[in-house]
Amino acid sequence: MDESNQEDANKPPDANSPEELKAPEETETGEKEIAHAIPVINETNTENTSQETEMEVHHHPQLEHKPKAWKEYLLEGLMIFVAVMMGFFAENIREGISNRAHVRELISQLDQDLSNDTAQLNVVYQGELKILDANDSLVDNLRNPEEKRNMATLQQWIIRSHDFWPFHPSTGAIAAIKNELHLKQFSSSKIIGLIAEYEKHIDLLRTVQEITLQYQRSYLDPFLLKHFTAASLDAAFKNSPDPKAEFRNLSAEDLTQLGSDMVLVRINTRELLTNNRRLLTDAVNLLQYIKTEYKPDKE
Repeated sequence: MDESNQEDANKPPDANSPEELKAPEETETGEKEIAHAIPVINETNTENTSQETEMEVHHHPQLEHKPKAWKEYLLEGLMIFVAVMMGFFAENIREGISNRAHVRELISQLDQDLSNDTAQLNVVYQGELKILDANDSLVDNLRNPEEKRNMATLQQWIIRSHDFWPFHPSTGAIAAIKNELHLKQFSSSKIIGLIAEYEKHIDLLRTVQEITLQYQRSYLDPFLLKHFTAASLDAAFKNSPDPKAEFRNLSAEDLTQLGSDMVLVRINTRELLTNNRRLLTDAVNLLQYIKTEYKPDKE
């Protein structure tokens, strides 16, 4: 018994045993200090708990949507339909305004072109009347006996028969309108037929003009080069004929042949005059139609 008590006395004291709890010490003031036990926080467990908290998934609550009434669907569909139709009508109105403005521009240009054409046709007609008068005088003079012929006058009639008055129509507006015939203002009007008639007679007049040039090269030019002297030819084209002008290398057969050639030239000149008046009638009819139908003067 003494040995066991001695072993217990030799063991180191246990820090947690109640015996080892120190008694409160007295201070100089006589008060006792009490040792408070401070709990130790495990930092590793705290970090793991924090990470688990951060990784939690938050689920949004599922909202319940109640089905709409059929009236609401009908109202929404009606509103969409009205919006689409309003956009369609607005686009049609915008396009209509744009087309009307474009038509006014084209008609205004056509009005100006036709006015220029009619003025030019009248000038050309007066010039071709003088050519026809020279053709008639030359043909009649060549039928006279040789002793009654005035050579200076004959030269003047030959030179005047050599004149040429081409007509150059203004086709800019017509070409532009033909490219826009799909427009309602043109497709439902008579302007298509009137333009077609006008262009047909323009082509016919051009054909006759080409024949005129061909006759000049085939009949008049060879005669001038063969039988006119340089001085008489120059004076004749300057409209200052030489009273003493004479032909060179001229025979009766040459004058007879010239008379036959001038009959063909005169026929062609008369055709030019006829086509000129026909074309003028077409231009006037087309001009009157656009003034009545589209009223370009009020724009």
